[in-house]
Order: sequence, then C-alpha cells, then structure tokens
Amino acid sequence: MLDRPVTDQRMPADRRAPARAAPPAAPIEPEGLNVTALLGALRRRRMVLVACILLFPLLALVAAKNITPRYTAGATAMFEPTEYAARELQSILRDESTTDAVLASQVEIVRSLSVARRIVARFNLTERREFAWWLQDRERADSIPFRARTALAGWAEPVLPDLAALIAPRPIAGVPSGEIAEIQAAEFVQARLEVQVVRNSRVLQIRFTSEDPLLAAAAANLAAELYIADQLEAKFTAVRRANDWLDGRIAQLRAEVQRNESQIAELRSTSGLTRGVNAGLGTEQISRITQDLVEARNQLATAEARFNAARGGGGGADMASLGSANLVAQRQARDEARRELDRLAATLGSGHPDVRAAASRLAAAERAVGGETGRVVQALDAEVRAARARVTSLEGSLAQQEERMARTQGAEIRLNALERETEAARSLLRAVLERSQSTVSQTAIEKPDARILSPATVPGMPSFPKPTLFVAAAAALGALFGLLLVWFLEQADSTLRTGDDVRAALGLPCIALVPMLRRGILGRNRVEDYVARKPLSPFSESMRNLRAALWLGSDPPKVVVITAARPGEGKTTTSIALSRSAAMNGEKVLLVDCDIRQPSIGKAFRAEAAAGVTELLLGQARYEDIVRRDHLTGLDYIPAGAAEIHSLGLFMSEAMASLLERVRRDYDLVILDAPPALAMADARVVARLADATLLCVKWRDTPRSVVRNSLALLEDAKARIVGAALTQVDAKSHRRSGYADSEVYHPRYSGYFRE
Repeated sequence: MLDRPVTDQRMPADRRAPARAAPPAAPIEPEGLNVTALLGALRRRRMVLVACILLFPLLALVAAKNITPRYTAGATAMFEPTEYAARELQSILRDESTTDAVLASQVEIVRSLSVARRIVARFNLTERREFAWWLQDRERADSIPFRARTALAGWAEPVLPDLAALIAPRPIAGVPSGEIAEIQAAEFVQARLEVQVVRNSRVLQIRFTSEDPLLAAAAANLAAELYIADQLEAKFTAVRRANDWLDGRIAQLRAEVQRNESQIAELRSTSGLTRGVNAGLGTEQISRITQDLVEARNQLATAEARFNAARGGGGGADMASLGSANLVAQRQARDEARRELDRLAATLGSGHPDVRAAASRLAAAERAVGGETGRVVQALDAEVRAARARVTSLEGSLAQQEERMARTQGAEIRLNALERETEAARSLLRAVLERSQSTVSQTAIEKPDARILSPATVPGMPSFPKPTLFVAAAAALGALFGLLLVWFLEQADSTLRTGDDVRAALGLPCIALVPMLRRGILGRNRVEDYVARKPLSPFSESMRNLRAALWLGSDPPKVVVITAARPGEGKTTTSIALSRSAAMNGEKVLLVDCDIRQPSIGKAFRAEAAAGVTELLLGQARYEDIVRRDHLTGLDYIPAGAAEIHSLGLFMSEAMASLLERVRRDYDLVILDAPPALAMADARVVARLADATLLCVKWRDTPRSVVRNSLALLEDAKARIVGAALTQVDAKSHRRSGYADSEVYHPRYSGYFRE
C-alpha cells in the first residue's frame, strides 16, 4: 500500500505529458431514407423477412388444414314481373318498374326469416351441430379445459369463493324450446344464406354455405323454390282477395238494385204515378180549374156590383140592368104619383082631398117599390153568395189540385232519382261481373314473377378455407409484417454498425473494423496468436490499419490507452493483436496490462503468476524483473501482477508517472490495456496520463447511449480520444449489409489476404 496520500502521488506538472485535446470531428448526418438504405436494411435483416414470409404461410396452411371445410352451392333465378290486366285491381296487384329498390326487396324476401324457418323445418337443422349452438355448447362439457376448470373451481370454492367464480367455466346452456330453437337455427341459416343481384341485370344469385355439400346444394335449391312459390302464392292470395272483394261488391250492388226497384214500385203505388201520363193530366186539370175560377170570380164581381147597385137604390136604368121589370114599373108609378102630388099640391094646396089622395097613392107606390126592391136585393144577395161559394169551391179545388201536383212532382223527382241510381248500379254490376269473370280466368293462367335459371349442384371443392388463397394472403401479410418488423428493428437498433454510425453518433473517426474470428477460421490457433500465425489475414490487416491510423496523425502518440465502455468489447484482444502486429512490423513495442482487477494479458501469455505492474508501483519489484518477452513476435509486455483493490491510487502515484516516462524513452509504441471506462475510474486516470486513447466498441452490440456516457467520462478526464474501433465485426453479414465500409470484406479483395 502507498504510504503517501493520493494527492501527493500525482505526477509533477513538468513531468506529465502535455494535455492534448481530442481532434475535433464533426458528426456526420446519417443518410436519409432512400432505396439504397432500404435495400441495405433488407439485406441486413433478410432472415427476419424470410422467416416472416415462411412462417405466416406455414401457420396459415396449418390453420387451413385444421378448419372444418365449408361448401357453398349456388342457384340463379331471374326476376321477371308480369302485368295484370284488370284495371280495377291495380290498387291490389300493382306492377312496379324494376328498380334497385325492387331488386333489393327481392333479396330480402329470399333471405327472410320465413324462408329460413322452412329450410330449418325441411332439413331438421335443429338437430345439426352446425346450426344448433346448444349442441356445440353441450360438447364443451366433454372438453378437457372445461373439466379442468370445473375441478379447480371446486377445489378453490371452500377457500377462495371469488377466485373459484373466476376460474369456473361458463355453465352449459339448456336446450331451447321447439319454436325458439327453430328461430335461432333459422338465424344461423340466414347468416349462411347469401343473395346477390348480378350487376346490371335482374338475375339473383342464391348461395348457401354448409359443412355438408349435399345440404348446401339442397338448401340453395329449396330457397330458390320457396322464393318462386311465395311469388306465386302471393299472386294467388291477391287474386283470391280480389275475387272476394268483387263477390262482395256484386252482392252489394245486387242488393242495392233490388232495394231501389222496391222503392220505385212502392213510390208509384203510393203516389199513383204512371210513368209518362200523370204529369200531363195534372197540368190539364189545373188549367181547367183555373179557367173556371176566373169565370166564377167574374160572375161574383158582376153579382156583387148588381147587389150593391140594387142595395144602393139605383134608377130605372139600373133596375133594368139588374133584370127587375116589376121594380122598374113600380118605380115609374111611384115617380108618377110623386109628380102628380107635386102638381096637385101646387094647384090645390096640401089640404085638398085630391092632394091627400095623391099622397096616399104616392105612399102606396113607395111601399110597393120598397117591397120589390127588397125582393130584388135578396135575389142579388143570393146570387152573390152563390157566386162566392163557387169561387171558394174552385179555389179549394185548385189548391188541392196544386198540392196534389206538388206531391206528384216530388214523388216523380224522387222516382227519377231512384231510377237513375238503379240504372247506375245495374251498369256497375255488369262491369264488376265482367271483371270478376276476367279475374277468375286470370287465376287459371297466373305465373310467378321469377323463374329458376340454373339449380344448385353439389360442390366438389370447399369454398372455405382455400389453402392456396390462405397461403398467398399469409405470404403477402408475412411480407408486410416482415417489412414492418425490419423497419422496427432498424429503428430500435441503437447499436453502432458502421463507421458512419460511429462518426454520426460519437463524433469520432472509425479507425478500424476488426473482424470476428470464428472457430472455423481460428482452427487450432488462439485468438491472441492469430495475428502472428496469420499475418496476411483480414484480421491482421485491420490491426495494420489501426496502427497506420495512429501513426498517420499530426502528432503520432507513443503511449496509447485501449479501453471500452463495458467488458466483452474485445479491448484486450485488440491490445494484444495491435502490439504484436506493430512488433512484427519492426517496432519496439511494450504492452502493459492496466486492468489490475481483472487481468487478461498474463493469462494470454501464460504468465498469470508473474509479478507485474502492481508490484512495480508498490515498490515490491524492479522494472527489469517485470518486463517479459513474447516468443512469437519479440513483443515486450508487463502483466498486471497481483490484484490490488486500491488500483486507482497506484495509477495516480509518482511511480506510474515514472514508469510512463521511462517507457516513452525505451519504446516506439506503448499500449496500455485499461479497464472499461464506464464503470472503472482507473481507465480515466490512465487515459489522462497517456498520449492517446482508443475506444473499442463491439459491433452491433453496445448501445449508443452506453458508448456516449463512457466517452463523456473520458472527455471529462481530459483524455485525448483519437478514435474508435468496431470490434468483432461479422465479415459476411457486414458485407451483405450494403454499408459503404463493407467494401473491405468484398470477395474481390480476396487476392490480398491469406487465411
């Protein structure tokens, strides 16, 4: 152990190698997505793509072989609607133009539940497992998973009832009743019954799919026959309904005609009408009565005038006009007596007996005129009453005749209306009878609106599954999935695969691509000895490329640290191979194992127990005692020596600085095999003391984030990182990858190498 603190063991500033910054390297943007990149990705991941293309069809073929085959049989029918002749039945049997809606309706008629139920009943499909789900569910009771879950649920029931309820399988369903079973089976039939309309035609394709080819053909034919039979039955039903309606209408019209005729007869009998005669007789009677009434009224007026004249005491002329000669004579005598009296009274005086005699004669004449006038007035009054009575009689007769005429006219109007209604009913009855006879005749020649073009035949090949189609579709799907998987793997691959990836991700030059040494290439050689045994191999050439890259720099380093982000990156193999390759080139090379906690160089050179760096730094051995020589190449190497837990202090000591100063003077190239930089602090200290640091990255293995973290730690330690080397590169795979730097593994360069 060191006696001095770590701070005192630093190399003095004047004795340390001047710190040199790593050469700047601008990151290179990766190539965009182009055809070359896609082809390269497919070449790199071709096995994934091939596996998907082969696996998917294989699985599809296995699935197709294990799926119960189904057979599809098809019949074709032509929809040909016919016209119906009876015009009165257009509301019952209406012919529509064949539109898409009409054809769609025909499709639904074929696929109706009624047709499906009759198919179920005809072939007893409720007893077929294919269409009876309860039979399928009953088979589940005999399956091993059902019995296993039932047993597990029974064991868990006493302890964990909730878990038992989750484990327990779904109970076996009961068998439905007859009608429900038929309806449910019919729903399965509807799912298997397919009806399509051939484009731009009226042809219906009726297909039925079943596991039984005979059933498929029979069910398709039965569906077509039921469709046509339903068409014809619908027409017969419509015709029967029309006949029933016509018969009812005929009976109704006949009853109406009979009722009207009865009313006409009754009306004629009650009104006394005789068709064509009663109207003329009534009019003539009214005319005659009217004339008589006019004469009677005239006579009444004359009689009243005479009566008034007689009662008014008219003169002689008036009396004469009244037709009373006695009254006229008596009035003349009275007038003579009055004149005589006046003459005598004028000559004789009023007291004269002649005058009194003349007055007596005048009074007698007055009494005679009054008596006669009374008799005339009575006669005229009787005549007036007689004329008035006749007028009243004629007026009554006229009113009665007019009333009778009015009644006769109303009855005649009603009679005419009844006769017109009766005639119309007779005409309609004749028309309905004719249409009824036409409908009965139409029933005998009725035909359906569809006909079968070709019946279904028993299919020889299953319609599902089709292995060829399955395999082709699966191959296409596998190719698509493979492409997607290749893209996903490419996007998910965060490792470094090419020098371009190194420059793009790390900003460092890729100094070399170190190929992987497979067992077939090594033969009996060890990996550490391969560069010496096969100096013209591609592996040896990669070491020479690595040495040339270090030497061709502007300031060729003498002390080079080779490290990696994590173990297993090939840093020790690279350190040994590079050292031996440089020694074989005539350089004086020293290889120092600085991985004290897990040494590898002593084991590679079969010097595990020899003293090494640890003993030198602890002062337990001399420099001359720890330096050893490789018998194959003349390489000098210093093993790690005994393990030391305080290795960091050793590398930070004055002894380490003195060692590096000495080897710089004695050797052309000093290679330090350092531990991984990400987890071990020793690598950062050693990298700080060296002239250059080389980072080894395992090809297509180490994630970029891990490499970046280790690179950041080295940069924080002020290490001069000159580049990175991709190790364990699969030459064949990299050659087929399509990357730009894969050219070095092309067979065209085989003449330069000797394995």
